[in-house]
Amino acid sequence: MSGKDIMVFKRLLAAFGVGGPSVDTVLVNPHVRPGMPLEGHVELVGGDHDTEIEEIVLALLTRVEVEVGEEEAEPLVEFARIPVAGPLELAAEERRSIPFSYMVPWQAPLTEAGGDTLPGVGAALRTEVAIDGALDKSDLDPVFVYPLLAQDRILEGFARLGFVVKHAGVEAGHLPGTAQELPFFQEIEFHPAPRYAHQFEEIEVSFIADAEGMDVVLEFDKRGGMFSEGHDLAGCFRITHSEAETVDWTTQLDVWLHEALERHHLLFGGHYDHGGHHEHEEHEEDGGGWGGVVAGAAAGVAAGVIASEVVDAFDDDEEELEEELEEQEEELEELEEEVEEE
Repeated sequence: MSGKDIMVFKRLLAAFGVGGPSVDTVLVNPHVRPGMPLEGHVELVGGDHDTEIEEIVLALLTRVEVEVGEEEAEPLVEFARIPVAGPLELAAEERRSIPFSYMVPWQAPLTEAGGDTLPGVGAALRTEVAIDGALDKSDLDPVFVYPLLAQDRILEGFARLGFVVKHAGVEAGHLPGTAQELPFFQEIEFHPAPRYAHQFEEIEVSFIADAEGMDVVLEFDKRGGMFSEGHDLAGCFRITHSEAETVDWTTQLDVWLHEALERHHLLFGGHYDHGGHHEHEEHEEDGGGWGGVVAGAAAGVAAGVIASEVVDAFDDDEEELEEELEEQEEELEELEEEVEEE
């Protein structure tokens, strides 16, 4: 790695007073992808006297949107802990370097896409050092999480169709029908592409990845007619990582969006306008890919979704849904406690 690839974060452990030890967290590369290792080392420098360090832990965190009563909050929520060392004795003025390597969770929220930062989403690394029962939580340092290849191809397909980001965030709770492991999920909302503008008002996409592939959840608000209300439509799509380079995502995305709308029409009734469909060779004219979408960054980043098999995310039986809701309530209570502590 060149010097440009190394980031050093120096922290004085102020909680332990003047003359106490200091710690530097060195990341070989803060730019990572889900499922890839986050590597570096923690450098310790002893203070004026010998010190018994009980534990050194690194934590990955992100801000999560959660409702606390009638208020909304965005507490920092931990989604990975990296044990580094402990207990150990650090002599006065002793220097010690402790290496670490930890795989970033597959379901870590993305912070980057298309060469730019996703608006409203961030991740950070925090160093925690415990000495004599006291805990020093150092300043947060940024970690930049980039899409997997399959995610990147899907996002590019959405951009080519003309979708533009509206909002991005991380929400507490579980997405039914997915292999979600974390107590939250990332959600990216988009303004519809022109050809879909008369059919729904916005679309939301979530990636739930694992070692084999990922679930992609698609939800959008359908425009209601004169005598009908708009509905939140949801579908859970499963793809494998190997499909990233073998599928024409722009074409497939367009096909599945139309099929999802038509499927909802068959289930719930109402009007579905087949006239919104366009031939696939027109895709390149709708959007110019990531370059054009991200260039208006303040306008956001576009993204997309497609999969090889569609499963209705709400086909679970009532008993399963009740269990999902109970789990969500328990997790929200834990998050509320964290907010009160902060």
